[in-house]
Amino acid sequence: MSRIVVLSRKKIQFYTILAVAVILTGAYIGWRQSDPAMAPAAAEQNARVIELVTGEFNATSDGGKKLEAYLFYPGTIILEKGEPVELRIKGVNGQSHPFVIEGLNISGKVLKGKTTVVRFTPQEEGVYRIVCTTHTDMNSGGPMVGYLVVD
Repeated sequence: MSRIVVLSRKKIQFYTILAVAVILTGAYIGWRQSDPAMAPAAAEQNARVIELVTGEFNATSDGGKKLEAYLFYPGTIILEKGEPVELRIKGVNGQSHPFVIEGLNISGKVLKGKTTVVRFTPQEEGVYRIVCTTHTDMNSGGPMVGYLVVD
């Protein structure tokens, strides 16, 4: 018993487009998983996770002047040389805190209510400052500085 299947041009086009879409989707997913920029490295998957927050103190001087001071908390973090690290910096106060980690070529921005994630592996011992570029001096509620000590 033989069956004859008749496909219209529209069905052939539909199945061809469907097959191409499935192939392209599979290729894209495979590419994303193999791209080192998209997939965390094996060392970073075992990174030490450190949680920081941004903080703000408000006060009024005896003369009625409003005083503000911003900080990273904890203010000092001890790391090991060669240890993969993931900093999770939560924005608690202040709308925006753009920052740099001096000497590590890392920069980012912490936004109020959001968490900024920074991954790195320090290769040299030393003290590295996390500096908010908005709050740099006493006139801007700063300096807003944290310290990474790498042993």
